[in-house]
Amino acid sequence: MSGAFRMSSYKRHARIAAICLGALSFGALTAAPADARGPDGIADVAEKVISAVVNISTSQTVDARGGAGGGNEGQNRNNRQSENNRPGGDNNERGATPQLPPGSPFEEFFDDFFKNRRPGDKGGGNQQARKVSSLGSGFIIDSAGIVVTNNHVIADADEVNVILNDGTKLRAEILGRDKKTDLAVLKVKSERTLPSVKFGDSDTLRLGEWVIAIGNPFSLGGTVTAGIVSARNRDINSGPYDNYIQTDAAINRGNSGGPLFNLNGDVIGVNTAIISPTGGSIGIGFAVPSKTVVAVVDQLRQFGETRRGWLGVRIQQVTDEIAESLNIKPARGALIAGVDDKGPGKPAGIEPGDVVVRFDGKDIKEMKDLPRAVADTAVGKVVDVVVIRKGKEEIKKVTLGRLEDGEKAIQASAKTTAPEPAEKPVTQKALGLDLAGLSKDLRTKYKIKDSVKGVVITGVDGGSDAQEKRLNAGDVIVEIAQEAVTNAADVKKRIDQLKKDGKKSVLLLVSNGEGEVRFVALSVN
Repeated sequence: MSGAFRMSSYKRHARIAAICLGALSFGALTAAPADARGPDGIADVAEKVISAVVNISTSQTVDARGGAGGGNEGQNRNNRQSENNRPGGDNNERGATPQLPPGSPFEEFFDDFFKNRRPGDKGGGNQQARKVSSLGSGFIIDSAGIVVTNNHVIADADEVNVILNDGTKLRAEILGRDKKTDLAVLKVKSERTLPSVKFGDSDTLRLGEWVIAIGNPFSLGGTVTAGIVSARNRDINSGPYDNYIQTDAAINRGNSGGPLFNLNGDVIGVNTAIISPTGGSIGIGFAVPSKTVVAVVDQLRQFGETRRGWLGVRIQQVTDEIAESLNIKPARGALIAGVDDKGPGKPAGIEPGDVVVRFDGKDIKEMKDLPRAVADTAVGKVVDVVVIRKGKEEIKKVTLGRLEDGEKAIQASAKTTAPEPAEKPVTQKALGLDLAGLSKDLRTKYKIKDSVKGVVITGVDGGSDAQEKRLNAGDVIVEIAQEAVTNAADVKKRIDQLKKDGKKSVLLLVSNGEGEVRFVALSVN
């Protein structure tokens, strides 16, 4: 079978492919309308920008017990992409290695999986240290040699190389990286002026607008795919600043770090992740919007690190029940669940239970809007923070700190307080909860820190609203309706009063044993 692929585990897929090809051939008898093929400008844009799109090649030394960091794409991060598309994979019953024609673009991809794998070694590695390679994409934003890519493409790499569209290979220096947005900036040196592309404004994107992805899927460099903007501001739970552009342009392994263009040839996103049960594109890809990218890239180029604003608070979503408890209509904003003692929010007078509805002139419609707004604001700037407290708006002036400094301070700090004297617990029943005062024995039983004050939950009724809201024995009720409670009788008294006032729900501030707090709204009916 000279010049052909021989992959036993792919036979079934080959038959399916043949059927599909037959259907396509039949359909080709009737020309598709022009608008079904997309706008004519795609070819012009691709020709204009493709020279500025590069392949990113990394290498890393690993041993048989460890895995290669950075990964060939990282598009399976957070388990969003299956490994079931590995050639041969665990479905290759006979263990046959595919025979590839010399020079095949898949040769390096297959060699890494098969030839470096010892017989019977399901882990896919030798028992000695070896070098592994991975490939991704990137793009040049400055003719001086500044390249943007994803952090996961170059993470843990010992060596990073940038391969230009004409095959030129240049050694790359990492200027900076940001794990929170999964972005990295590289620099290469070249004797000639390098082609570059510029950023566009992702905020002007409309649903249904045509976009073009160019990258290095499966080591097939210079691959162009097109699609539309399927959605904006997608939160896929990959980080604190998720606001991805969703597109149906084909994005596969190797596309990570590559650019997403509009029809003007401007970069409006960096392709980062896909959702796929098969490992290949199913038309659900995600790109970091250029508005986010530009701010991060500028800081990485200037400082080699990010310098984000820091408010020093912990927040949670304002649900309909919480909004009703706080007399906020409609439900909106970010609920302050905790304030760091050493953060800038504390001296400004921000308190747990406040709901931030406006920050530095920007409306905070939901919880995720606040971290983005704070992070995008300059360190040291004095900003107005509008909060709703007990039904009324108040303005707090906050001088923002730096997030990175705040994170280090919090990790280094360790609070210690004097232990409380032992007391005999008094048990009460309310809201489907068994409640007791915090005694020394109960602190020991539930591993509750001495710094945590309130009333401990010792039992939760099955099928109750409390169980549905995931309250557990060992949780501590710190406040009810924004008033501190110190014993079980206080809890019962406050709930009875709220019922008389006609409240449908009661807002609890609940702490775990470590002192991490959250708000929970429970029905009082």
